[in-house]
Amino acid sequence: MTRIAIYIALSLTLLGCASTTDSTLPSKRTIPEQQDRSTIQQLGKSDFDRMADVEIRENTESLRLLMFKLYKRNPHELQKSTSDTVEKMVTWVFDGEAQHHNKFESINNLQDTDAIFLAFKPAYTGDRVLPFIVGLHTMLLKAHDGKTDFYFTDSIDPQHIYNVARNIEIAAWKLSNSRDSNGSLYLLTNELNDKDKNLSFEREFGKMIGRTDLYAIALAEKSQRLISRVIQNLATALFLPFK
Repeated sequence: MTRIAIYIALSLTLLGCASTTDSTLPSKRTIPEQQDRSTIQQLGKSDFDRMADVEIRENTESLRLLMFKLYKRNPHELQKSTSDTVEKMVTWVFDGEAQHHNKFESINNLQDTDAIFLAFKPAYTGDRVLPFIVGLHTMLLKAHDGKTDFYFTDSIDPQHIYNVARNIEIAAWKLSNSRDSNGSLYLLTNELNDKDKNLSFEREFGKMIGRTDLYAIALAEKSQRLISRVIQNLATALFLPFK
Protein backbone atom coordinates (compact mmCIF):
# COMPACT_ATOMS: atom_id res chain seq x y z
CA MET A 1 0.00 0.00 0.00
CA THR A 2 1.37 3.44 -0.93
CA ARG A 3 1.92 6.20 1.59
CA ILE A 4 -0.93 8.17 0.05
CA ALA A 5 -3.34 5.27 0.47
CA ILE A 6 -2.21 4.84 4.09
CA TYR A 7 -2.83 8.50 4.86
CA ILE A 8 -6.30 8.41 3.31
CA ALA A 9 -7.19 5.20 5.15
CA LEU A 10 -6.06 6.74 8.45
CA SER A 11 -8.04 9.88 7.69
CA LEU A 12 -11.24 8.00 7.02
CA THR A 13 -10.72 6.01 10.22
CA LEU A 14 -10.47 9.27 12.17
CA LEU A 15 -13.63 10.57 10.52
CA GLY A 16 -15.67 7.58 11.56
CA CYS A 17 -14.60 7.36 15.21
CA ALA A 18 -15.77 9.04 18.41
CA SER A 19 -19.52 8.73 17.98
CA THR A 20 -21.86 10.31 20.49
CA THR A 21 -25.13 9.36 22.10
CA ASP A 22 -26.32 12.96 22.62
CA SER A 23 -30.03 12.92 21.75
CA THR A 24 -30.00 16.63 20.79
CA LEU A 25 -27.85 16.02 17.71
CA PRO A 26 -29.56 16.62 14.35
CA SER A 27 -28.55 13.27 12.85
CA LYS A 28 -25.82 10.63 12.83
CA ARG A 29 -23.17 10.84 10.14
CA THR A 30 -21.34 7.98 8.46
CA ILE A 31 -17.97 7.96 6.74
CA PRO A 32 -18.39 10.27 3.72
CA GLU A 33 -18.22 9.20 0.11
CA GLN A 34 -17.22 11.45 -2.76
CA GLN A 35 -20.43 11.98 -4.70
CA ASP A 36 -18.71 12.95 -7.96
CA ARG A 37 -15.87 10.41 -7.94
CA SER A 38 -16.98 8.86 -11.25
CA THR A 39 -17.37 12.17 -13.10
CA ILE A 40 -14.89 13.90 -15.36
CA GLN A 41 -14.09 16.35 -12.56
CA GLN A 42 -12.21 13.59 -10.78
CA LEU A 43 -9.69 13.38 -13.62
CA GLY A 44 -8.22 16.65 -12.33
CA LYS A 45 -7.82 15.40 -8.76
CA SER A 46 -4.99 13.55 -7.08
CA ASP A 47 -5.41 11.43 -3.95
CA PHE A 48 -4.27 14.42 -1.91
CA ASP A 49 -6.91 16.62 -3.56
CA ARG A 50 -9.59 14.13 -2.59
CA MET A 51 -8.16 13.97 0.92
CA ALA A 52 -8.40 17.78 1.11
CA ASP A 53 -12.00 17.63 -0.12
CA VAL A 54 -12.88 15.23 2.68
CA GLU A 55 -10.91 17.09 5.36
CA ILE A 56 -12.50 20.49 4.81
CA ARG A 57 -15.97 19.05 4.22
CA GLU A 58 -15.92 17.02 7.41
CA ASN A 59 -14.45 19.87 9.43
CA THR A 60 -17.23 22.12 8.15
CA GLU A 61 -19.78 19.50 9.20
CA SER A 62 -18.19 19.46 12.65
CA LEU A 63 -18.59 23.23 12.86
CA ARG A 64 -22.25 22.90 11.89
CA LEU A 65 -22.70 20.38 14.67
CA LEU A 66 -20.84 22.52 17.20
CA MET A 67 -22.96 25.55 16.32
CA PHE A 68 -26.12 23.50 16.75
CA LYS A 69 -24.95 22.16 20.10
CA LEU A 70 -23.78 25.55 21.38
CA TYR A 71 -27.17 27.09 20.68
CA LYS A 72 -28.90 24.16 22.37
CA ARG A 73 -26.74 24.64 25.48
CA ASN A 74 -27.00 28.45 25.30
CA PRO A 75 -30.47 29.27 23.91
CA HIS A 76 -30.25 32.89 25.13
CA GLU A 77 -27.46 33.48 22.59
CA LEU A 78 -29.69 32.38 19.69
CA GLN A 79 -32.40 34.78 20.89
CA LYS A 80 -29.95 37.67 20.48
CA SER A 81 -29.75 36.92 16.74
CA THR A 82 -33.12 35.53 15.69
CA SER A 83 -36.47 34.14 16.72
CA ASP A 84 -36.01 31.29 14.22
CA THR A 85 -35.09 27.74 15.19
CA VAL A 86 -31.54 26.53 15.71
CA GLU A 87 -31.76 24.52 12.49
CA LYS A 88 -32.69 27.59 10.43
CA MET A 89 -29.92 29.67 11.96
CA VAL A 90 -27.26 27.03 11.29
CA THR A 91 -28.50 26.51 7.73
CA TRP A 92 -28.45 30.25 7.06
CA VAL A 93 -24.86 30.63 8.31
CA PHE A 94 -23.43 27.67 6.40
CA ASP A 95 -25.61 27.54 3.28
CA GLY A 96 -26.28 31.25 2.77
CA GLU A 97 -22.78 32.30 1.76
CA ALA A 98 -24.04 33.61 -1.60
CA GLN A 99 -26.06 36.19 0.34
CA HIS A 100 -23.85 37.07 3.31
CA HIS A 101 -20.34 36.08 2.05
CA ASN A 102 -19.46 35.09 5.62
CA LYS A 103 -19.78 38.71 6.71
CA PHE A 104 -22.36 39.56 9.36
CA GLU A 105 -23.15 43.12 10.39
CA SER A 106 -24.08 42.03 13.92
CA ILE A 107 -20.43 41.06 14.51
CA ASN A 108 -19.00 44.03 12.58
CA ASN A 109 -18.19 41.79 9.58
CA LEU A 110 -15.33 40.25 11.54
CA GLN A 111 -13.80 36.97 10.42
CA ASP A 112 -11.24 34.35 11.50
CA THR A 113 -9.34 35.08 14.74
CA ASP A 114 -10.80 38.59 15.07
CA ALA A 115 -14.28 37.08 15.27
CA ILE A 116 -13.13 34.43 17.77
CA PHE A 117 -11.72 37.15 20.03
CA LEU A 118 -15.01 39.03 19.86
CA ALA A 119 -16.87 36.02 21.25
CA PHE A 120 -14.98 36.41 24.54
CA LYS A 121 -14.78 40.20 24.91
CA PRO A 122 -16.40 41.32 28.18
CA ALA A 123 -17.99 44.40 26.60
CA TYR A 124 -19.63 42.45 23.79
CA THR A 125 -23.34 41.88 24.44
CA GLY A 126 -24.39 40.19 21.21
CA ASP A 127 -24.72 36.55 20.21
CA ARG A 128 -21.40 34.94 21.20
CA VAL A 129 -21.96 31.69 19.30
CA LEU A 130 -22.07 33.43 15.92
CA PRO A 131 -18.61 35.07 15.99
CA PHE A 132 -17.04 31.96 17.50
CA ILE A 133 -18.27 29.64 14.75
CA VAL A 134 -17.89 32.17 11.92
CA GLY A 135 -14.33 32.82 13.12
CA LEU A 136 -13.39 29.14 13.02
CA HIS A 137 -15.11 28.58 9.67
CA THR A 138 -13.50 31.52 7.89
CA MET A 139 -10.11 30.68 9.39
CA LEU A 140 -10.41 27.16 8.00
CA LEU A 141 -11.44 28.46 4.57
CA LYS A 142 -8.61 31.01 4.37
CA ALA A 143 -6.00 28.37 5.25
CA HIS A 144 -7.30 26.44 2.22
CA ASP A 145 -7.04 29.52 -0.03
CA GLY A 146 -10.80 30.07 0.19
CA LYS A 147 -11.59 26.79 -1.55
CA THR A 148 -13.60 23.69 -0.70
CA ASP A 149 -12.90 21.76 -3.92
CA PHE A 150 -9.31 20.92 -4.86
CA TYR A 151 -7.43 19.96 -8.05
CA PHE A 152 -3.90 19.29 -9.33
CA THR A 153 -3.30 23.00 -9.89
CA ASP A 154 -4.01 23.95 -6.27
CA SER A 155 -1.16 24.49 -3.85
CA ILE A 156 -1.81 24.57 -0.11
CA ASP A 157 0.84 25.39 2.47
CA PRO A 158 1.07 22.54 5.02
CA GLN A 159 2.35 25.01 7.63
CA HIS A 160 -0.90 26.97 7.36
CA ILE A 161 -2.93 23.80 7.83
CA TYR A 162 -0.82 22.76 10.82
CA ASN A 163 -1.23 26.23 12.34
CA VAL A 164 -5.00 26.01 11.95
CA ALA A 165 -4.98 22.81 14.03
CA ARG A 166 -3.13 24.67 16.79
CA ASN A 167 -5.55 27.58 16.53
CA ILE A 168 -8.50 25.22 16.90
CA GLU A 169 -6.87 23.95 20.11
CA ILE A 170 -6.55 27.52 21.40
CA ALA A 171 -10.16 28.36 20.46
CA ALA A 172 -11.44 25.20 22.16
CA TRP A 173 -9.49 26.11 25.32
CA LYS A 174 -10.93 29.62 25.31
CA LEU A 175 -14.43 28.21 24.88
CA SER A 176 -14.05 25.95 27.91
CA ASN A 177 -12.26 28.44 30.17
CA SER A 178 -13.14 32.06 29.36
CA ARG A 179 -15.34 33.60 32.06
CA ASP A 180 -17.09 36.90 32.67
CA SER A 181 -16.55 39.23 35.65
CA ASN A 182 -18.91 37.09 37.75
CA GLY A 183 -16.86 33.96 37.12
CA SER A 184 -19.44 32.40 34.80
CA LEU A 185 -18.46 30.81 31.49
CA TYR A 186 -19.38 32.93 28.49
CA LEU A 187 -20.67 29.80 26.76
CA LEU A 188 -21.66 26.48 28.32
CA THR A 189 -20.18 23.39 26.67
CA ASN A 190 -19.03 20.14 28.30
CA GLU A 191 -20.67 19.00 31.52
CA LEU A 192 -19.22 16.48 33.93
CA ASN A 193 -20.86 15.86 37.30
CA ASP A 194 -22.61 13.10 39.25
CA LYS A 195 -25.80 13.60 37.27
CA ASP A 196 -24.72 14.54 33.74
CA LYS A 197 -21.75 13.53 31.61
CA ASN A 198 -21.44 15.34 28.30
CA LEU A 199 -18.01 15.60 26.67
CA SER A 200 -19.29 15.71 23.10
CA PHE A 201 -17.90 19.21 22.49
CA GLU A 202 -14.43 18.05 23.44
CA ARG A 203 -14.73 15.00 21.17
CA GLU A 204 -15.84 17.09 18.17
CA PHE A 205 -12.95 19.50 18.56
CA GLY A 206 -10.63 16.50 18.90
CA LYS A 207 -11.86 15.12 15.58
CA MET A 208 -11.31 18.47 13.87
CA ILE A 209 -7.77 18.74 15.22
CA GLY A 210 -6.99 15.14 14.23
CA ARG A 211 -8.22 15.58 10.66
CA THR A 212 -6.38 18.86 10.20
CA ASP A 213 -3.12 17.58 11.67
CA LEU A 214 -3.22 14.44 9.56
CA TYR A 215 -3.77 16.41 6.36
CA ALA A 216 -0.95 18.82 7.25
CA ILE A 217 1.48 15.95 7.84
CA ALA A 218 0.44 14.16 4.65
CA LEU A 219 0.75 17.36 2.63
CA ALA A 220 4.21 18.09 4.06
CA GLU A 221 5.30 14.54 3.22
CA LYS A 222 4.08 14.90 -0.35
CA SER A 223 5.74 18.28 -0.95
CA GLN A 224 8.87 17.47 1.10
CA ARG A 225 8.30 20.65 3.12
CA LEU A 226 9.13 20.83 6.80
CA ILE A 227 6.53 21.94 9.33
CA SER A 228 7.68 24.18 12.18
CA ARG A 229 6.06 22.57 15.20
CA VAL A 230 4.98 24.85 18.01
CA ILE A 231 4.42 23.97 21.67
CA GLN A 232 2.44 26.58 23.58
CA ASN A 233 0.73 26.97 26.91
CA LEU A 234 -2.92 27.17 25.87
CA ALA A 235 -3.70 29.67 28.62
CA THR A 236 -1.27 32.21 27.13
CA ALA A 237 -1.01 30.97 23.54
CA LEU A 238 -1.33 33.33 20.58
CA PHE A 239 -3.12 32.39 17.38
CA LEU A 240 -0.67 31.37 14.64
CA PRO A 241 -0.64 32.75 11.07
CA PHE A 242 -2.69 30.64 8.67
CA LYS A 243 -2.75 32.57 5.38
